[in-house]
Amino acid sequence: MNFYFEAVNVLDKLDAKKGSIKGVLASIPEKNRKRTAALVIETLKYKPVLGEVIDAAQLLKQEKKITSRNLALVLVHDLLLARGIQAGDGPIKQAVLRHKTRLTSEFTRAKIKRGAKSNDELAQTGDARAASIPRYVRVNRTCWTTKEALKAFQAQGYELGDPLSSPKSFKQDDHIPDLLAFHPSVRFIEDPLYLSGKIILQDKASCFPAHILAPPARNDAVVIDATAAPGNKTSHLCAIMQNKGKLYAFERDRKRFSTLKTMLSKAHCTNVEAVNSDFLTISPNDANFGRATHILLDPSCSGSGIVNRMDHLLAAEQEEDDDSDRLNKLAAFQLKMVRHAMTFPSVRRIVYSTCSVHAIENEHVVRQALKTEEATTGGFRLARRAQVLPIWPRRGFPEELDDPADADSLVRCSPGEDATNGFFVSLFIRDETDVSGPETKKRKQPVNAHDNSEQRAAKRKKKPSKAMDP
Repeated sequence: MNFYFEAVNVLDKLDAKKGSIKGVLASIPEKNRKRTAALVIETLKYKPVLGEVIDAAQLLKQEKKITSRNLALVLVHDLLLARGIQAGDGPIKQAVLRHKTRLTSEFTRAKIKRGAKSNDELAQTGDARAASIPRYVRVNRTCWTTKEALKAFQAQGYELGDPLSSPKSFKQDDHIPDLLAFHPSVRFIEDPLYLSGKIILQDKASCFPAHILAPPARNDAVVIDATAAPGNKTSHLCAIMQNKGKLYAFERDRKRFSTLKTMLSKAHCTNVEAVNSDFLTISPNDANFGRATHILLDPSCSGSGIVNRMDHLLAAEQEEDDDSDRLNKLAAFQLKMVRHAMTFPSVRRIVYSTCSVHAIENEHVVRQALKTEEATTGGFRLARRAQVLPIWPRRGFPEELDDPADADSLVRCSPGEDATNGFFVSLFIRDETDVSGPETKKRKQPVNAHDNSEQRAAKRKKKPSKAMDP
């Protein structure tokens, strides 16, 4: 029964809004994750009809050994929709089997009531916006090059073209050079390239934070990923750094920390030190962590921008994500993270990102952060558009900021419109004047080894030519 209790634990956390489906499932040991994920998702698909059947059969009233509704849901799901309850012949299983005839009868009645000719017609359908989001694959440059990856996929029979037009079409992304886009139906879970860590499944928008932070590929580089699990963004930072320097990856949850270490090992990340601690408890004056020049902050958020996973299935039982009290608490925590990052004496660049579409978690946090003592005394401001994915068209909401011009410094992704999940990214930079100590001096911004050609062109354009010098 342990397998069922693990699935119940996931459902309980989702009911309590303790994370997204993907996030909660990531905390399960990898050896059990695939099976548990399948049961959780399938149970959620049929949750409304299963709940109706359980109530009609009065299962919870008559069987005290079935201690929760979620336990009843997973067991009845397997009884009616799978190969039966996969557990030993114990008292809990027998408690359900005693009502098999009644449960089956009520299930048939529910199908007739809904006019369903098959069980599949009873399932909740997915978010329609997901159909416009390709299956993104990030080439792990710690192992090989994008050029080599392109050849490998072409050898598998894929052809360059519109990824939404055919399951055999794929293309190199226009904004993230190491990212490839495939048809949404394509799966890579069993592909040797995925199993070996050569490719990483990661949504395009989720690649923006590391790309925009752009840590240098130098042996003396020190970078922090403040909320690292499950590790996609950490491994992306590592690839950008070419496994050079030091990358500290913080994760306070023990189970998620285990997931993080597994991911980093699979991704061949040798410059990363995973730290099982809360970033907020780390002293900025620590001899090691205090040397960080780049910090990535992707803290807990509402997840309201995610549409290509199964979280929409929770809508029938949960309140919408715009619950003001919950969002206010999240925003307060997010601001606290930004303020703490700004206290690190050597930090020059801080990326703050969320997978939320709510201004309260995005523009409002940025707006408040810019007015804090940490920002004003530390000399932090928003980076200009030229440093923040300049060719991306969708920017922040001007009406949600004190200075509407700041919106141009922010990146937004709209689910269903930008071929990505909903996302938000901002970049705080410290002014060249170092105000962190009494020896105030000019300090050059670190050379950005990951600048794209457009950014370099913009810099050249701003620099006056020698012919114009007086």
